[in-house]
Amino acid sequence: MTSLPPASPTPLNILWISLEDCSPRLGCYGDSLAQTPNLDALAREGRLYEKAFCTAPVCAPARSAIITGMYAASVGAQHMRVKHNSPASHGRLPNYECVPPPFVKLLPEYLRAVGYFCSNNEKTDYQFRPPFTAWDAQGKDAHWRQRAQGQSFFAVFNNLVTHESGMWESHRAGSIVLHERREPETNPAAVSVPSYLPDTLEIRKTIARQYDNLHRADVWAGSLLRELEEDGLAENTVVFVWSDHGEGLPRHKRWLYDSGLRVPLLVRWPGRIAAGSVSRRLVSTIDLAPTVLRLAEVPVPAHFQGVDFLDSQATERRQVFATRDRYDEFYDCQRAVRDERFKYIRTYHPELPEMLWCEYFNKHPATRELWRLRREGTLPESAKLFFRHPRPPEELYDTVADPEERQNLASDPDSTGKLTELRAALESWQAEIGDLFREDEAAMVRRFWPDGNQPRTAPPVLLAYDPERCGFVVEEEVRLAAPAMVQLHPPTQGASVGYRYADDPATRWRLYSGPIALPPGQYEIQAKAIRIGYGESPEAHFRISVG
Repeated sequence: MTSLPPASPTPLNILWISLEDCSPRLGCYGDSLAQTPNLDALAREGRLYEKAFCTAPVCAPARSAIITGMYAASVGAQHMRVKHNSPASHGRLPNYECVPPPFVKLLPEYLRAVGYFCSNNEKTDYQFRPPFTAWDAQGKDAHWRQRAQGQSFFAVFNNLVTHESGMWESHRAGSIVLHERREPETNPAAVSVPSYLPDTLEIRKTIARQYDNLHRADVWAGSLLRELEEDGLAENTVVFVWSDHGEGLPRHKRWLYDSGLRVPLLVRWPGRIAAGSVSRRLVSTIDLAPTVLRLAEVPVPAHFQGVDFLDSQATERRQVFATRDRYDEFYDCQRAVRDERFKYIRTYHPELPEMLWCEYFNKHPATRELWRLRREGTLPESAKLFFRHPRPPEELYDTVADPEERQNLASDPDSTGKLTELRAALESWQAEIGDLFREDEAAMVRRFWPDGNQPRTAPPVLLAYDPERCGFVVEEEVRLAAPAMVQLHPPTQGASVGYRYADDPATRWRLYSGPIALPPGQYEIQAKAIRIGYGESPEAHFRISVG
């Protein structure tokens, strides 16, 4: 049984508004300091999810899960990142790309195959280069307005202004100054400081800058929503607003507490979702992909590991799960499970200190403030948990009574039952998804790229049925009687094929999804293949004469 409507003559459009590094620090979530009128209005027009959580508290593993529908630790994308830029990483591992199982495709490929126009503006960060077959339009100019007239679309817009680097006083990316010597516009005296962070002016300025950046992101989101209205598309477009993980403060991003895992999630679906509704069901960002496919009436692949959270008739989640592995320079391994109230965290390296070395994280002004106060001997008692050593191998928190997750109940006799329950749930989930936490990353890299070399996808071949030969022919140049039909076959397991006609080189690569009918005429088809994590195949050129 499903709560979704019967097939509509006009397929739904789907818009994702992706925020970077955001906790629910929005007006619609009850934050009176936030200046987010556009997102607040969207929440009033749709549904707000109170208990939405990411799958990993850092960008690339989290985004890999969203776009593939599979947990990063299930496909080898759990280590952040697969490219090493820090001097501290040199000599450890080569740069590589994750190579998921051959049946894994990106979400937009399933939609393109049924006629959707799919665009992504602009961030990917999947732990592998997005295959050229994934998007009709990818880049800073990608927009639903590039589609054919009347074509349904799946459009993703990613805003980077709320990235953790936006909390810094200054930040330079190469030769580009993103912001420099910026004083916050939000009054630092007005912000609330978590009890585990020192209440200093520098910390307050850091949090105030996040409010500033959320306001800028809200203005940007409002411009997208106005464009929908201008194009007459608002009534037939389902809008999702979500973040990849929590904000960039210490003990938020990169940590498995709710401050790093809980994210905003808003959905507006005119006529189907009651305006101003609030959902308290557990939702994971692993659920985004299957939910979108169900909206588009596309069968959800059996290997997807999430559920459709818009289906009110479906069994609701009992738990959400999250992972932490290598993040930039430091290796760690933690797993977490959370139910409606309790959070369980297992740490596989309790011998390691809490504040592990990460060059990027140590540029954060809040991190520097923690180290400064510790060096000076003035670190507040409440902030000393950042320097605990060793760490507890198991943690259990009552997130209702203790929302900051400070009181570890793992050794509390009254909590033994809940500890045992969530420990078993975590182990069952790890077995179910094939968690790769036991595999050494160096061994995984050798498995993905033998001898350090990226595998290359084999070029596609053309198959054409020739009745005169009573069978199929495989040739680069072929004459066929009308009516003609050709197929493009990828020899590499799991590869996708893109093709276009040589006389129109400006045409985007079409996703091959079935036999191509050719009326009488002369054709030259260019085709190439790609498997995720592999290099693209060489282009193949086929000349076909039909008549």
